Amino acid sequence: MEAHTRPSGRRWTLPSLRTLEDVTETVAAPLMDRTPGRYWWIAMAVCALGTGVGALAVGFSFVYGPGLWGNNTAVVWGFPIANYVWWIGIGNAGTLISSLLLLTRQKWRGSINRFAEAMTLFAVAMAGLFPILHLGRPMYFYWLAPYPNTMALWPQWRSALVWDFWAILSYLLFSVMFFYVGLVPDLATLRDRPGRRGWRRFYGLLAMGWQGSPAQWRAQERLHRTMAAVAVPLVCSVHSIVGLDFAASLMPGWNESVFPPYFVVGALFSGFAMVVLIALVLRRAMGLEAMIVPAHFDAMARVILAAGIVMGASYAAEWFGALWGGEAADVRVVRYEFTGDYWPYYAAMLAGNVLAPQLFWVKRLRTSVPMLVGVSVAVLIGMWLERILIILNTLSIGYEPSFWRTYAPTLVDFLILGGTVAAFVMLLLMFARILPVVSMHEMRKLVAEERA
Repeated sequence: MEAHTRPSGRRWTLPSLRTLEDVTETVAAPLMDRTPGRYWWIAMAVCALGTGVGALAVGFSFVYGPGLWGNNTAVVWGFPIANYVWWIGIGNAGTLISSLLLLTRQKWRGSINRFAEAMTLFAVAMAGLFPILHLGRPMYFYWLAPYPNTMALWPQWRSALVWDFWAILSYLLFSVMFFYVGLVPDLATLRDRPGRRGWRRFYGLLAMGWQGSPAQWRAQERLHRTMAAVAVPLVCSVHSIVGLDFAASLMPGWNESVFPPYFVVGALFSGFAMVVLIALVLRRAMGLEAMIVPAHFDAMARVILAAGIVMGASYAAEWFGALWGGEAADVRVVRYEFTGDYWPYYAAMLAGNVLAPQLFWVKRLRTSVPMLVGVSVAVLIGMWLERILIILNTLSIGYEPSFWRTYAPTLVDFLILGGTVAAFVMLLLMFARILPVVSMHEMRKLVAEERA
């Protein structure tokens, strides 16, 4: 394939895609003309096994209760809440990436927005499991919904669990609609393309009679852009609510006004890292070198670098605020972060979230595949460590010394986390075999503009 270049200005050239049919064939051929390869089946088998083991761990937790986890009398929030915040952050980023790039008219979004939005759906689905597990009596999770029951009971609106319920539900429903609105023209393309009759009927059913008339295109573009404008404040509010799960309390280290924006930036940070990894895999596995090109990775690496700088400033603001305020409990938390039981993990978090992204100051490293993989994995691990350490560094040494406890996760904790990771990857593998991973109509529009 001819290399993709980014010239001066905002124009993006696609020399390898000479006609509109090239775009359609590049994206649609893996779906309708090929059968899954050996590596796809191996990956599916491994993910199915991991998902099954995770489901078994969840089943044991249902039967025997949260006593199987590492939670104790002091650290009542452990892996379930940390995993929830981590997954919801990754999920928030997909729609935020797609909507922001659409509103700012970034040409390069067309190559990454489809699988970024799919990543959102799957990550939010994983996130939604953990608050239910954390309830202790998960069979009654529907009590969080404000429905009129026989005892006239309503949810406790001051509870973070109720906030999380509505944050997840509203965001998931909106993300499904936003994803589907952008997908409809591509479903019609697959419906009209020669191929397997059963799949064409399936795509035709989902296309809902789309014919591509000028009126339909105007309505679709207007709706998609309007939803993008709604998505940005929605995403910010959803992850701000997650931040308020901590900030609304009076616990040392949590009661900080910086938490809502800090959580939003953290979501964008981890989400772009996940998008980079998914893009690298799809580019290689599905022959998308002409669409997902080095310039895309350069742009995403720049965003990761900027977010890493903001994360470093946020950590510094936390330390400075505690030391400047002089509150004994807050100072103790900061000191504990660097010298307490979890200091090696805190150091690893700073290395992954602050130091590793600084490598992207070097231009050639922003398009180096090993470096992209290494930094993205470091960011994802660092952001997960941040989520668990937010909980541990505060709850392990609260206001009352007699209640100080250290936290040690159990095998069940790790199996549940591993099971959700496996389920997430399995859903991505299925998505890549059923729906177009790149927006064909947006790429055709870009090719048409470049050829004009």
